[in-house]
Amino acid sequence: MQEILAYLKNHGERLDSEIAAATGLSLANVRRGMTDLSAKGDVMMCRSIRFKDGKQIEGMSCRVSGYIPPAAPGRKAKAHKT
Repeated sequence: MQEILAYLKNHGERLDSEIAAATGLSLANVRRGMTDLSAKGDVMMCRSIRFKDGKQIEGMSCRVSGYIPPAAPGRKAKAHKT
């Protein structure tokens, strides 16, 4: 479960199938781990349907709850005075 949590912190919101492919865990193990993490309140999950090349992909979209990624480096836009 810790590798799932670490992966989500590094890569942000992902589908369960993407997490399984990246971590090398089976999809069943990822879903079981995500359910446990969700019960603890560490992860937010929701059912997601995406279309890729006209093909429907169903899965669980997962992200770390309460985690705000750091701001991107570089210049920030300033408000214009009117």
